[in-house]
Amino acid sequence: MSPTIRRAVIPAAGLGSRLLPLTKATPKEMLPVGDKPVIEHTVRELVDSGITDITVVVSGGKSLVQDHFRPNPALAEQLRADGKTAYADAVEEVAELARRGHITYLDQYGNGTPVLNAARAFGDEPVLVLWPDDVFVAEVPRAQQLIRAYEQTGCPVLALIAMDPTDSQRYGVPIVKEDLGDGQLRITGLVEKPEPAAAPSSYAAIGGYVVTPGIIDELREQTRRWYEHRTGEVYLTDAINAYATTRAVYGQVIKGRWYDTGNPADYLVAQMAFALAHPEYGPVLRSLVTGLDADRAAALQADTNT
Repeated sequence: MSPTIRRAVIPAAGLGSRLLPLTKATPKEMLPVGDKPVIEHTVRELVDSGITDITVVVSGGKSLVQDHFRPNPALAEQLRADGKTAYADAVEEVAELARRGHITYLDQYGNGTPVLNAARAFGDEPVLVLWPDDVFVAEVPRAQQLIRAYEQTGCPVLALIAMDPTDSQRYGVPIVKEDLGDGQLRITGLVEKPEPAAAPSSYAAIGGYVVTPGIIDELREQTRRWYEHRTGEVYLTDAINAYATTRAVYGQVIKGRWYDTGNPADYLVAQMAFALAHPEYGPVLRSLVTGLDADRAAALQADTNT
């Protein structure tokens, strides 16, 4: 059965400031996780979930994103001429992925405003919004889990994960009105980065949304107010909060493993996890760790003996 959602937006206009200087010349969306840039993981998740129209919102200096997904027949031809068939196939497969996802690009900076601008072409359709610095490893892709929740509720949906309460200051934390079972929660708003004692629940919103026309209308209202006062930025979460005060919004606790690549420590964790899972690189890394542990134990023993 065809999914009820066929369009998606990937806001990729951020500066990647938490990863500087690594992101000074390379967009954070193009940093590798495993053998693919992080944004490709998001595109693959969407295409595998039945999404057929993807808008990537970029800012100046991010032409590498377009270059990655653009066909390169000359490179593929050269690789085949050199007998590197597998590499040529990989280059062509990425271009085919972009074709299947019908990727288009929109130049913009910010958060809520890019979603609003991209949604102008969507009419009254709901859309998925996924950040490009989140990677999920799950039996059922996160996007499919969000689509399923929307099919069950017909309302906006936020991706959630269970959270250690001491981490609340890192996330938007939902206000839960009702637990409907199977990870589905009725929520009435989000509290941004609360102190642990003030956190309204033990869940965190982690950058995946089903946005409905009502949320887009609220974004338009937020934008109108911004033009009147011109303070701060237009945020998608503010629009969701305003919408949730009078209308139903749901959270879906995502089943799977989440990797955040937006800061150095979590990016290294994502890199290590994907490398360990690789059939070729995993054994090499495990051997390295075993060797380092042995060296450390030997050093400790030597210190004890002296």
